[in-house]
Amino acid sequence: MSEQNAKVVREDLNRGLQERHIQLISFGGAIGVGLFLGSASAIEKAGPAVVVAYIICGLAIFFVMRAMGEVVVEYPVSGSFSAHAYQFLNPLAGYISGWNYWYFWIVTCMAEITAVGVYMHFWYPDLPQWISCLAALAIMTCANLISVKAYGEFEFWFALIKIITIIFLIITGGAMIFFGFGNNGVAVGLSNLTAHGGFFPNGWEGVFGTLVMISFAYVGIEVIGVTAGEAHNPAKTLSGAIDKVLYRILLFYVLALLVIMAIYPWNQLGHQGSPFVMVFEKLGISSAAHIINFVVITAALSSCNSGIYSTGRMLYNLSLQGKAPKSLSVVSSHKVPYRCILVSVLFMLIGVAMNYFLPAQVFVIATSISSFACMITWSLILFSQMSYRKSLSPEQRKSIRYKMPLSPYSNYFALLFFVVVVISAAFDATTRIAIFATIVWVAALLLVYYGTGVHKAEKIRFEHYKGDAVDPSNR
Repeated sequence: MSEQNAKVVREDLNRGLQERHIQLISFGGAIGVGLFLGSASAIEKAGPAVVVAYIICGLAIFFVMRAMGEVVVEYPVSGSFSAHAYQFLNPLAGYISGWNYWYFWIVTCMAEITAVGVYMHFWYPDLPQWISCLAALAIMTCANLISVKAYGEFEFWFALIKIITIIFLIITGGAMIFFGFGNNGVAVGLSNLTAHGGFFPNGWEGVFGTLVMISFAYVGIEVIGVTAGEAHNPAKTLSGAIDKVLYRILLFYVLALLVIMAIYPWNQLGHQGSPFVMVFEKLGISSAAHIINFVVITAALSSCNSGIYSTGRMLYNLSLQGKAPKSLSVVSSHKVPYRCILVSVLFMLIGVAMNYFLPAQVFVIATSISSFACMITWSLILFSQMSYRKSLSPEQRKSIRYKMPLSPYSNYFALLFFVVVVISAAFDATTRIAIFATIVWVAALLLVYYGTGVHKAEKIRFEHYKGDAVDPSNR
């Protein structure tokens, strides 16, 4: 099916990511700092009904992943979002998609290295925050410069730490709920889920108020699409990883939070730190705070690791498309786009500087902006898949190897959900900042695109290289 396009971009990356890397990268992408610490504020707003918000948001993200999967299985290219938007929508969509995703991860990495600096204070209160941030960024940069396999190994073990922590909580917490394990043999039961104002103590308004923070919890899950250009046997590994996304969401978010809220009344969870620390302490683990602090730091490092990887590959793809300097398309002897990585990290150093001058404000500013930037990417993924499907003949549609279910209605559902999230953000003074920042960012992209003549060059290039996305031989 890929051969329907006349001219393509040939990538020079190494397919060094094995199936175990892809599986754990997709696992890790679904588990971030937001779950371990941010879940407390979400529970405080919605009570046990917070799981409903996680399920609805998770379903929307699942459709985004399936939309991405349908196209990326046929066109496995590094920086897939930008290439697919360029190919199946128009040059402007490809331009915005690529640069927006690069910008999103730059800002997200600023937030994550800030998180490392903040959590290191738990063990070293007098350590300047910016030093921890710089050290975290340096370590993850070195890992990404070595080889794609080094990135995969780091992400594999980071993800494994998070997964083991949550599985341990679910198993031991479940034993406490049903058998009284760690509670002198007295089963806790499930009464806490309904005993304090019901399952919807704050009604649907409470659920509505959690949508922005819960959406941020899923940010980064789409990173497996960026690995397409370096995945071994992408049709098998990527589709297999995406298939399991919904089950992971149910396991790692819904089930874990239900266990936590069954053990503790929901109205006690928003005032005493991380719910995970509270449950581990309830189980008699005296070093619970140290364990969770370590896990949260690995979660932040994991996100930073993915961010450096993603920005490097996206910038590399942009350079191949002519949207970034061609000099950036050079790769190392290990097939790593090292120039793109170093340029991206240079911008991330702004986050280190901000941690020197504004250590208390960096995290909130960065996370609120990155969540809305990611929604632009998710929306363009959905539109790209719909346009791709329309471009096929009836016979070609039958031969799609990994179909998006219920398309285009599933696309409409996810897009409508994102609109609802934006509306909910408008009611909160803090999240309104992110809306304004996103508008300014998109306006800046449009100004550069039309104001510097990029659109004219893109129009000529698009007409000459229509279908410019990926070499079919890479499949």
